Amino acid sequence: MKKVAIYGQSYSISAEKEIKILLKVLEENNIVSFIEKEFYDLLRIGNILTKKYPTFSHFNDLNSSFETMFTLGGDGTILRAVTYIRNLDIPIIGINTGRLGFLATINKKTIKESINHILKGEFTIQNRTILEVQTSPKIPEFSELNFALNEVTIARKNSTSMIGVNTSLNNEYLTNYWADGLIIATPTGSTGYSLSCNGPVISPDSKNVLITPIAPHNLNARPMVISDNTSIKLTIDSREKDFLISLDSRISSVPKNTEIFIKKAAFTIKTIIPNNQSFLQTLRSKLLWGEDTRNETNL
Repeated sequence: MKKVAIYGQSYSISAEKEIKILLKVLEENNIVSFIEKEFYDLLRIGNILTKKYPTFSHFNDLNSSFETMFTLGGDGTILRAVTYIRNLDIPIIGINTGRLGFLATINKKTIKESINHILKGEFTIQNRTILEVQTSPKIPEFSELNFALNEVTIARKNSTSMIGVNTSLNNEYLTNYWADGLIIATPTGSTGYSLSCNGPVISPDSKNVLITPIAPHNLNARPMVISDNTSIKLTIDSREKDFLISLDSRISSVPKNTEIFIKKAAFTIKTIIPNNQSFLQTLRSKLLWGEDTRNETNL
């Protein structure tokens, strides 16, 4: 590894110790580090950096010469970092300085150990499905960043009234969900908003997409797992003239006559998993999966 990018929260410094450890380990291994410009400026203002570093501020500033992107923060930080990587095939790994950190897998107490595992080649690459969104008419806000790693969410706006989300799969009518909204989630996103709405957890390497209604007013409306090769079409019935659509953390207000088309993107996001970590381990440690005193002998 010779060249990496570093991305962190640009609105506050919550990882002073961690960024210092990361930069020191990379420097000890003669690895050139490029830091995202707004994060870099914040670190400079806080007198955290002892020297100057090259920076990047846009997707076009990165290329295939970057071998990894490190993020410092939580899962939201990784979702924002993905907008810089897009289809460049740069593997990403997160150092968790946030709260739960399901995507940001490196514990802030084991930064040096985890990076050493990576430098020794003791890791696997996990390809994560991306959802691509097209609309008719087009939404300017999503003309360039029309993809999501976690989920695409349809939600009501300025109203306590439910909305109807008319849903078709591969051009065949499924149903009209009467609810507060609808979540179309990837396996990665199955542990996010969808989980809060009683959706199932799906292994990251599953070739599936998840449809989860938000507070449905249908007793027979339940989360549904479908093939990730399915094309999805959504239209909205609402008392309000607009509704909300979000792609991960990016949100826009949309006229209710907008048609939404969702499918698997042609590219994936690559995440690095050190050999001392796993998805099942994360389930047990962070979601307390199957927590039961009778299971203590199996740990």
